[in-house]
Amino acid sequence: MFVSKKVRLNRLMKNGRCLDVAIDHGVCNEPSFMVGLEDVQSVVNTLVDAGPDAIQMNYGQSDLLQELPGENRPALVMRVDMGNPYNKERHRSMWAVMQNETDPILPALRMDAACVVVNLFMLPDEPDLFRQCVKNISKLGNDCEKYGMPLMIEPLVMQPNSARGGYLVDGDTQKVTTLVRLAREMGADIIKADPTDNPDDFHHVVQAARCPVLVRGGGKADLRTVFDNSAALMAQGAHGMVYGRNIYQHDNPKAVVAALMAMIHDGADGQAAWDIYSGFEG
Repeated sequence: MFVSKKVRLNRLMKNGRCLDVAIDHGVCNEPSFMVGLEDVQSVVNTLVDAGPDAIQMNYGQSDLLQELPGENRPALVMRVDMGNPYNKERHRSMWAVMQNETDPILPALRMDAACVVVNLFMLPDEPDLFRQCVKNISKLGNDCEKYGMPLMIEPLVMQPNSARGGYLVDGDTQKVTTLVRLAREMGADIIKADPTDNPDDFHHVVQAARCPVLVRGGGKADLRTVFDNSAALMAQGAHGMVYGRNIYQHDNPKAVVAALMAMIHDGADGQAAWDIYSGFEG
């Protein structure tokens, strides 16, 4: 691995662990994702004050983080692709493209990102979408190697839209593990993976990845359940989390961050994380 990749990863992963708060939902074009993100500057200020390891953003909002003073602000993880599989209605044509088709890594270099993230969609009966993702990753991976930028791949196995409508994860252990293995063999330095339906199976995902694995949070859920499930996944070898709505859509994002940081970096279990959240002041 290039020295520059290691430098950036050291900025992102504190002692090999990371809480990355995702607020890159604007490019999903899904109104339900925007609840809590209406005032992005306020959200960024709140998160910087909360102190996660990283904030995941798009190029068009990354200035809100990188223009803030202070050397201890969270690292920037930059989303470099966009697509339409997030909506409740299935589209006639499913697509995923780079936000900058010509030079997709350039915006991340301009904004001093510590990492870039790109999707690998696996939807039933959508081989063209999968092919687009592979093409995206192939080009991006070459650029990441050339410029020493860590590559985070987000393998997403999804259920048919007809199941319940919308952006629904398929947590089948074999499917998740197989796609994670593919992502790793395409050159991922970090994997952002969905949890398996049974958290006790997540060690299979970690084994397939052979690189740090951050758990993807998905939609907002009961917070105590989120803490318990997160602790179970950490016990199976996860290296941290990439949570968005389970942080920014809660009444006290700073308290949620404090609880998750204690879990990721100090080994707090679900109950301890809940106690930190419940008793949080400041």
